[in-house]
Formats: sequence, C-alpha cells, structure tokens
Amino acid sequence: MQVSLETTQGLERRLTITVPAEKVDGEVNGRLRQLAKTRRIDGFRPGKAPLSVIQKMFGASVESEVAGDLMQRNFFEAVISEKLNPAGMPTMEPAPLKAGEDFTFTATFEVYPEVEVQGLDAISIEKPQAQVQDADLDKMIVTLQKQHADWAEVERAAANDDRVTMNFVGSVDGAEFEGGAAQDFVLVLGSGRMIPGFEEGLLGKKAGDEFTLEVNFPEDYHAENLKGKPAQFAVTVIKVEAQELPELNEEFVKRFGIADGSLDGLKAEVRKNMERELSQALKASVKEQVIDGLIEQNQVDVPQSLVDNEIETLRKQALQRFGGMDQKDAPQLPAELFQDQAQRRVRVGLLLGEVIKKNDIKADDAKVQEIIAGLASAYEDPAEVIAYYNENQEMLENVRNLAIEDQAIELILSQANVTDKQVSFDELMNKSGANA
Repeated sequence: MQVSLETTQGLERRLTITVPAEKVDGEVNGRLRQLAKTRRIDGFRPGKAPLSVIQKMFGASVESEVAGDLMQRNFFEAVISEKLNPAGMPTMEPAPLKAGEDFTFTATFEVYPEVEVQGLDAISIEKPQAQVQDADLDKMIVTLQKQHADWAEVERAAANDDRVTMNFVGSVDGAEFEGGAAQDFVLVLGSGRMIPGFEEGLLGKKAGDEFTLEVNFPEDYHAENLKGKPAQFAVTVIKVEAQELPELNEEFVKRFGIADGSLDGLKAEVRKNMERELSQALKASVKEQVIDGLIEQNQVDVPQSLVDNEIETLRKQALQRFGGMDQKDAPQLPAELFQDQAQRRVRVGLLLGEVIKKNDIKADDAKVQEIIAGLASAYEDPAEVIAYYNENQEMLENVRNLAIEDQAIELILSQANVTDKQVSFDELMNKSGANA
C-alpha cells in the first residue's frame, strides 16, 4: 500500500492510497472462487462452473464489494500509519478497479485540531453573591397569586397588569401584512409579548376606544420583510379586565400541596424552591463566564463535520420542544439557525476535553452523589430518585460526565482571577432567564 497525504485547507486532509494489483486480484479471484463453490449455475454440477462463467455473471458486483472493503480497510491502516485523528467519516473517491492494475482511491476528511489550553490565569470572573430575601419571597407569593387570579371587567383606563381584549389590523407602508391582524386578541399589559411600543400604547385606553398605534419593528425581528420597518396598528379595545388576586387563606395554600394549609408552610416550601433555583443560577453564571473566558483565551479551529453533527442534534431537540413531531413529517429547519450555537458547543467540548485529559480528571464519587441529590431535591420523594439514579448505569454514567465537567470548571476557576459581586435575587434570575 502506498500512501500520500496532503493538507487541502484548514483541518481538511486528503489521503491518496494505492493498493497493489496482486492484492486486488487476489481478493477478487478469491471471492469468485468461493462463489463458484457455493452458487448453483444452470448447466453445471454444483461447484463445477468455470471461473470465467462466474466472472461474467458476478464480476461487477464482486469488484464493487472488493473496492468498498479495500477502501475501508486501507483507509484505517493509512490513518494509523500517518498518526492521524479523523473527525467524522471520510468522503471516498475510487478510481475504476481493473484486473491486473493497481487500485487507487482518495479519502478526504477532517482531523481534530491540536489543542493546547493556556491563559487560564488571564480569565476574569465576577462571582455573583446573592440570597433570597424576605422581600423576594413576598414578591414570589404575589406572583403565585397572580397566576391563580380571576379577571373582572372594569370601566376605567387600562394599566399595567390589566388584561385587554382587542381587535387590531397592522399595516406597513399603507399595506396590511400577513399575520398582522387579530380579532378578540387577549393581552396582559406588561407581559412583553408584543413589539416595543405596542403594549405601552394601550396604557390609559378604555373599552370602546379606537386609535392607531405608531410603532417600529425591531432590527432583529424574525420576519425579514418587517425588520426595522415603521408600522401602524388600527386598534379597537373591546374590554379591560383587572386582576382579582385570591386571598392567602387555607384553600389557596392547599393548591400547592401544603397539607396543613398554613401560610408559613407555603412560604417555607417556596423559599426552598427559590434557594434551589438561586443555587443553580449562581453556578450557571460562573460556568458561563469560565467557558467564555476559556474560548477567549484559546482560539481553536473546529471540524465542520463535528459542527454538522451538532447542528443535527440541535435540530432534533428543537423539533422535540415544538411538539415532538415525527422527524419525517417535520419541516427541515435551516442549519443557519444552529450554526453559531453548534460551533460554540464543539469548541467548548474540545477545550474542556483537553483540560480533562491534561489533568487526568476522573469523576469524584462525592461530586456524583451531590449532583444526584440536587436533581432529586425537586421531587416529592428525593430518596426514591437517588436510588433510581444509582441503580441505572446509563443515567449514572451521564451524571459522572456532568461531574467531570463540573470538576474541570472548578479547576479552571481555581486558576482564574475571581472577584465577588453582590447582586439581587431578581437581577440574577432575570439574567439567567434571558440566557436560557
């Protein structure tokens, strides 16, 4: 076998591999002889058909099989001999396979980049410090009340947190646009569902009011034909409703599974949930900064084949989030939607993988159990969930991988420049929600 290696561009490599004629002919003739022994051919006793007849009947298919096997086998031998680390499967281009001639093919593929992580001491981290205050708890209780509120029609002008039912017709440059009209449309003011200026324009309006809202579509609006365009919405307010919050009584409290129906019991449960979410948000904020710093200090090329695989994973996850529709019936979401996220995930995987490899990080059993306990704390019976994880090897292995990643983040954090920053519960949670 003769091997020629060339770098085409970036991480792409091309191997040109030549297999000697005697080896090719030996493979082809060996398979033809085997067929001659096993195939029943009309006019000949079993196993007695001449090789020339077998060649005429099966030669083309045998040569195709041999070419495929030779390419696969010799590609992997060449990769090992050239000390290459392919990322993804190669694209094979064979020359015609002819008796008595060498067989040549090319294999084009990408390799993993050489990664050397550096600059960890140049990463700057602002480690947020926050606690659940009594005021945060009170605010969350009010939020729960609002989620279970009733609505009562009022004659006054609309204010924030009111619910407005309306008809509207939108137009751009004097022409109505698709999706810009609605009848009996219900909107809670202050929810942020509409484009900037729309909800604000409804403040102070009453049932029966007819008016035109002048707004602008954002520059990053999802519809290309509307980006940055000024628009007019002809609006008719049908009714305005105000929230009627439920009383903080035993009936309300028991809706949340608090058996004794006490407000103190509800507050204790809500505080526990808030503290768990806060802990997760604090950890996520630090992790995001560590990863951002790691990428900033270590620019590394990523194989497009790995990015393509990640795009496909993200595409499937997106379809599952949008109703779990069957893949064959689902629209093909464009790769551009996921390109940046996929590139980042591959880059992070390469960099963290090198940190883990260089420092020989293994999953710490205590860390694994800490993660499982954190996951289980959200359930009614944490002990049952903990036992389930520990008895399921596949899930336990997934948690071990999470633990290894967390340990790599902690190692980077130990070498970074870390300063504490006091933040409020709302500030941290709103930022966490925006980045989700």
